[in-house]
Amino acid sequence: MKVLRIILTITIFLCMGLSGSAQKTILLSKGRVHVGNGKVINQGLVGIKGDKIILVDNALTHNLDKSAWDTIIDLKGLDVYPGFFAPNSKLGLTEIDAVRATRDFNEVGAYNPHVRSLTAFNVESDIIGTVKTNGVFYSQATPEGGVISGSSSVMSLNGWNWEDAVLKKDDGIHLNWPSTVSGGWSTPKKSSEDYSSQLKEIRAFFEAALSYSSSKDLYDPRFEAMRALFNGEKRLYIHADQMRALLDIIDFQRDLKIKYPVIIGGYDSHKVADQLNSSNIPVIIKGGHTLPENEDDPVDFPYRLPFLLKEAGVLFCIQNSGRMETMNSRNIPFLAGTAMAYGLTEEEAITAISLSTAKILGVDKIVGSIEEGKIATLFVNKGTPLDMRTNNLIFGIINGEFVDLSNVQTKLYDKYKKKYEDQK
Repeated sequence: MKVLRIILTITIFLCMGLSGSAQKTILLSKGRVHVGNGKVINQGLVGIKGDKIILVDNALTHNLDKSAWDTIIDLKGLDVYPGFFAPNSKLGLTEIDAVRATRDFNEVGAYNPHVRSLTAFNVESDIIGTVKTNGVFYSQATPEGGVISGSSSVMSLNGWNWEDAVLKKDDGIHLNWPSTVSGGWSTPKKSSEDYSSQLKEIRAFFEAALSYSSSKDLYDPRFEAMRALFNGEKRLYIHADQMRALLDIIDFQRDLKIKYPVIIGGYDSHKVADQLNSSNIPVIIKGGHTLPENEDDPVDFPYRLPFLLKEAGVLFCIQNSGRMETMNSRNIPFLAGTAMAYGLTEEEAITAISLSTAKILGVDKIVGSIEEGKIATLFVNKGTPLDMRTNNLIFGIINGEFVDLSNVQTKLYDKYKKKYEDQK
C-alpha cells in the first residue's frame, strides 16, 4: 500500500502541472467507478480534460488509444467516487462557535431574505480541510436565525476566494417554519399556542412579496430577493419537522405559487410521503446519528428514515445539522453508511450524498455524478468512504484540479509521529 501511495503521489505531482491547461488530458484507468446514479463500472475509464469529464466507459469494451492521453493513472484495485455534498451547512461561515467574531451566519432581524451567505464564505477555513479529507467537496453555505434567515449558495471547497469557490449563487431562501408543538424531553409536549399567529404573519409577508413580484415600479431589497422564488429561479428551503407543519407547508407553497419548495429536516416526512410526492417536494433529512424526537419513537428511527423515504419514492438527501455541525460535516459519508446499515444499498447511500443532493439543490446538470460533460469532481479511495474503518482517500480532484487532502489534524499527526519515531 505504501508503494502504491508513493507511485500515485509522484504521478499526481506531475499531473498538477498539467491540470492548469485546458488542453491536457488525464485518464483514470481500471478503477471501480461508482457513478453516483446507482450504476457501478467495475473496470472503468474516466477521462478528464480541463475541468470536464470527457469519457466514462468500461475498460473491457472500450477501444483505448493510449496516445490520446497526456497522463494515464492506473487505479486497479481502487474505487472512484463523485465528490460528496454537505447541504444546509455553516461550513465556511463559522470557525470557532465559542468566538463570536468567527460566526458569520446569523444576522439581526426576523425577515432577512436579502442577506447573502455567499460573500461571508471563508475558503481559508481550517475546518474545510478536515472535511475534504473524507471526500466532501461541495457545501451549501446556509445562514441561520430569524424567520427568514437569508439566501444560501452552493460552494466548491476549493478556491482562492468565494468568487472562485461559488458553484451556484443564491440558490434559495431559507424559511424557519414555526413549531407546531411546545415542550420536549423534560416537559410534556403540547400544541403550540403561538403557531397560528406565527403562520399568519409568515403568510402575510409572502403575500406581500408575491404582490411585489408583479410590480416594476417599486424597490424593496427584501422583496426583491424573494422575486426569484415565484419565477422558479430560486428554491424555498423550509425548515420543518412535524407532520402538521409539513401538511400546512404543502398548502402554503401551492397557495403562494412557490415553484421549487424543499423541506429541510422532515422528521415526520415518511407520514406524508404521498402528499410530498404529489407536490414534488424533496426532503433534506437530518442524518441518523441522533436521538429520536419523541419519547415513544423507536430508538433506531432516525437511522431508518432514509430507507422509509426511499421505499415511499420521495426524493431525499442527507445533511448533518445540529450540535457541532460544522466540524462534523466530515462525517456525512458515515451518516450515509449508517443509512446503508438500515436498509439502503451501497449505491443508494452514495446517491443520497451526491447526485440526489445535486438534484435538490438544482446543480445536477453539472455536478453530482461521474458522467460525461459534468465538472470533474471526484476522489479515489482504498476501501469504502462510507465506513470510517476502511475510508482511505488516495487523491481528490475538484473542478478538474488535484487538491491537497492534508489538514491541520493530519499535519499534527505526522509531526508527532515523526518526533516519537526519531526518539526510538
